[in-house]
Amino acid sequence: MIAAPLFIISVPELVIAQCKAGIVGSFPALNAREGEGDPPLLDAWLTQISEELDRHNQANPDRPAAPFAVNQIVHRSNTRLERDLEICARHKVPIWITSLGARVEVNEAAHSCGGVVLHDIINNTFAKKAIAKGADGLVAVAAGAGGHAGQQSPFALMAEIREWFEGPVALSGAIATGQALLAARAMGADFGYVGSPFIATQEANAQSDYKQMIVESGAEDIIYSSLFTGVWGNYLRGSVENAGMDPDNLPEADSSSMNFSSGSSKPKAWKTIWGSGQGIGAIKSVGPAGAIVDRMSDEYAAAGARLAGEFGGDDD
Repeated sequence: MIAAPLFIISVPELVIAQCKAGIVGSFPALNAREGEGDPPLLDAWLTQISEELDRHNQANPDRPAAPFAVNQIVHRSNTRLERDLEICARHKVPIWITSLGARVEVNEAAHSCGGVVLHDIINNTFAKKAIAKGADGLVAVAAGAGGHAGQQSPFALMAEIREWFEGPVALSGAIATGQALLAARAMGADFGYVGSPFIATQEANAQSDYKQMIVESGAEDIIYSSLFTGVWGNYLRGSVENAGMDPDNLPEADSSSMNFSSGSSKPKAWKTIWGSGQGIGAIKSVGPAGAIVDRMSDEYAAAGARLAGEFGGDDD
């Protein structure tokens, strides 16, 4: 399992908890925002994460933490990109997740420090472009994923990718149970990419109302809209209604409105519009991030055991 990088929500405390629980934790580089004149907060966050995971590994040699990942928004409006690439390369970040644009120089920066690049895509055409430009693997963002998401069925998207690509692929889209994680593996994915369940955790930097809405909502409470960032994505219906809008009659926006110069493509007017994927029906309470990993691990093992029995466990 790879924990998806959640804008604002993914902070060092969450990443550390995810890695200690045995999954890849991640955060967007743009989450680390320092005050004017202060040293780069990204530098401090990477030091904090690396040092804490090193301490954990020394104390638990038989149960080491998983590696972590940093998400880079490779969009022309991200004025911090060059600086953040240098910081991540200096810290030897092991996994780089790139979004909204495949660029050779970004992949080269990751490779210069031994990092692996996973680029997120919503269709097979973008997947081929990403690999051609030097990405090592893919995050296939299928229908039902939180935030900016595609519309293709995970069955179709994974099948088309696996016709030509044998490298690492993480599948995203409503993966909130161990059964869904096993299904992703059965479709040919190496990893399940899990985001929304981690919003409703103690370590997440999310408002309590946001966490509670995740707990109280299900798949039918998710709407798909381009209004808030200029790119189509999935959002909680309740947050749209609380903002005084009709979620069933939202105007569209185009990608020219996307701007990451302030850290987020979403204008401040939409700061209370909350992203979420369709898998949140599995989330019943707010708790520690490690509990989500434990639950999904148990479900994954149980589902695998059932299928192993169905397909025959005898030697012949």
